[in-house]
Amino acid sequence: MNDETLLLRQIHPRFVQRDRVTSQAFTPRSTDANRLSVYDGDQIQPAAAWRHYTPRQSLESAGVMAVTLADCTVLDLPVRPDPAPFPEHAVIDFGGFGRNAISRVAKRLRDAASRRGWLHRAAAVR
Repeated sequence: MNDETLLLRQIHPRFVQRDRVTSQAFTPRSTDANRLSVYDGDQIQPAAAWRHYTPRQSLESAGVMAVTLADCTVLDLPVRPDPAPFPEHAVIDFGGFGRNAISRVAKRLRDAASRRGWLHRAAAVR
Protein backbone atom coordinates (compact mmCIF):
# COMPACT_ATOMS: atom_id res chain seq x y z
CA MET A 1 0.00 0.00 0.00
CA ASN A 2 1.06 3.59 -0.61
CA ASP A 3 -0.50 7.02 0.05
CA GLU A 4 -2.67 6.80 -3.08
CA THR A 5 -3.99 3.31 -2.34
CA LEU A 6 -7.78 3.31 -2.41
CA LEU A 7 -9.35 1.69 0.62
CA LEU A 8 -12.66 0.42 -0.73
CA ARG A 9 -15.61 0.58 1.61
CA GLN A 10 -18.93 -1.18 1.05
CA ILE A 11 -21.83 1.16 1.80
CA HIS A 12 -24.89 -0.49 3.33
CA PRO A 13 -28.16 0.78 1.79
CA ARG A 14 -29.43 2.04 5.16
CA PHE A 15 -26.46 4.45 5.25
CA VAL A 16 -27.62 6.21 2.10
CA GLN A 17 -30.23 8.88 2.77
CA ARG A 18 -31.53 11.03 -0.09
CA ASP A 19 -28.57 9.82 -2.18
CA ARG A 20 -26.09 11.04 0.45
CA VAL A 21 -23.92 8.69 2.45
CA THR A 22 -24.08 9.08 6.23
CA SER A 23 -20.98 9.01 8.40
CA GLN A 24 -22.24 5.72 9.87
CA ALA A 25 -20.84 4.06 6.74
CA PHE A 26 -17.36 4.99 7.99
CA THR A 27 -17.94 4.36 11.69
CA PRO A 28 -16.56 1.11 13.09
CA ARG A 29 -18.70 -0.90 15.46
CA SER A 30 -17.39 -1.84 18.87
CA THR A 31 -18.13 -5.49 17.95
CA ASP A 32 -15.41 -5.11 15.29
CA ALA A 33 -12.91 -3.93 17.91
CA ASN A 34 -13.13 -0.42 16.42
CA ARG A 35 -11.62 -1.56 13.14
CA LEU A 36 -13.31 -0.58 9.89
CA SER A 37 -13.20 -3.29 7.21
CA VAL A 38 -12.08 -2.21 3.77
CA TYR A 39 -10.72 -3.78 0.61
CA ASP A 40 -7.16 -2.95 -0.47
CA GLY A 41 -7.67 -1.22 -3.81
CA ASP A 42 -4.16 -2.23 -4.92
CA GLN A 43 -5.39 -5.83 -4.95
CA ILE A 44 -8.98 -5.59 -6.18
CA GLN A 45 -11.09 -3.26 -8.30
CA PRO A 46 -14.30 -1.67 -6.90
CA ALA A 47 -16.74 -3.74 -9.02
CA ALA A 48 -14.94 -6.97 -8.12
CA ALA A 49 -14.98 -6.01 -4.43
CA TRP A 50 -18.73 -5.39 -4.67
CA ARG A 51 -19.28 -8.79 -6.33
CA HIS A 52 -17.19 -10.45 -3.62
CA TYR A 53 -19.16 -8.74 -0.87
CA THR A 54 -22.68 -9.16 -2.20
CA PRO A 55 -23.30 -12.43 -4.08
CA ARG A 56 -20.38 -14.36 -2.60
CA GLN A 57 -20.91 -13.35 1.03
CA SER A 58 -24.65 -12.64 0.72
CA LEU A 59 -24.27 -9.18 2.25
CA GLU A 60 -25.98 -5.93 1.23
CA SER A 61 -24.17 -3.04 -0.39
CA ALA A 62 -25.50 0.00 -2.23
CA GLY A 63 -22.07 0.39 -3.76
CA VAL A 64 -18.42 1.11 -3.12
CA MET A 65 -16.75 4.35 -2.04
CA ALA A 66 -13.15 4.87 -1.01
CA VAL A 67 -10.71 6.85 1.05
CA THR A 68 -6.97 6.77 0.49
CA LEU A 69 -4.23 5.69 2.82
CA ALA A 70 -3.18 9.36 2.85
CA ASP A 71 -6.68 10.37 4.01
CA CYS A 72 -6.24 8.02 6.96
CA THR A 73 -2.67 9.08 7.71
CA VAL A 74 -3.72 12.74 8.04
CA LEU A 75 -6.29 11.65 10.63
CA ASP A 76 -3.77 9.47 12.55
CA LEU A 77 -5.65 6.31 11.58
CA PRO A 78 -3.42 3.27 11.18
CA VAL A 79 -4.24 1.05 8.20
CA ARG A 80 -3.01 -2.49 7.89
CA PRO A 81 -3.58 -5.58 5.79
CA ASP A 82 -5.77 -8.20 7.46
CA PRO A 83 -5.81 -11.13 5.02
CA ALA A 84 -7.33 -13.67 7.45
CA PRO A 85 -10.92 -13.30 6.13
CA PHE A 86 -9.77 -12.96 2.47
CA PRO A 87 -6.54 -11.82 0.77
CA GLU A 88 -7.70 -8.29 -0.18
CA HIS A 89 -9.01 -7.41 3.28
CA ALA A 90 -7.54 -4.53 5.27
CA VAL A 91 -8.61 -2.55 8.32
CA ILE A 92 -8.63 1.08 9.36
CA ASP A 93 -7.95 1.07 13.09
CA PHE A 94 -9.94 3.54 15.21
CA GLY A 95 -8.69 1.90 18.44
CA GLY A 96 -6.88 5.00 19.67
CA PHE A 97 -10.01 7.17 19.62
CA GLY A 98 -12.89 7.71 22.04
CA ARG A 99 -16.54 7.74 20.95
CA ASN A 100 -16.72 11.49 20.15
CA ALA A 101 -13.45 11.44 18.22
CA ILE A 102 -14.59 8.38 16.25
CA SER A 103 -17.68 10.28 15.19
CA ARG A 104 -15.65 13.31 14.04
CA VAL A 105 -13.12 11.20 12.18
CA ALA A 106 -15.84 9.10 10.51
CA LYS A 107 -17.41 12.32 9.19
CA ARG A 108 -14.08 13.40 7.73
CA LEU A 109 -13.64 10.01 6.04
CA ARG A 110 -17.19 10.22 4.69
CA ASP A 111 -16.45 13.69 3.33
CA ALA A 112 -13.25 12.51 1.62
CA ALA A 113 -15.07 9.54 0.09
CA SER A 114 -18.00 11.73 -1.01
CA ARG A 115 -15.65 14.12 -2.81
CA ARG A 116 -14.25 11.12 -4.68
CA GLY A 117 -17.76 9.84 -5.41
CA TRP A 118 -19.10 6.35 -5.98
CA LEU A 119 -16.57 3.98 -7.51
CA HIS A 120 -19.18 1.29 -8.11
CA ARG A 121 -22.92 1.44 -7.63
CA ALA A 122 -25.42 -1.41 -7.37
CA ALA A 123 -27.84 -1.26 -10.27
CA ALA A 124 -30.93 -1.32 -8.02
CA VAL A 125 -29.96 1.89 -6.18
CA ARG A 126 -28.94 4.09 -9.10
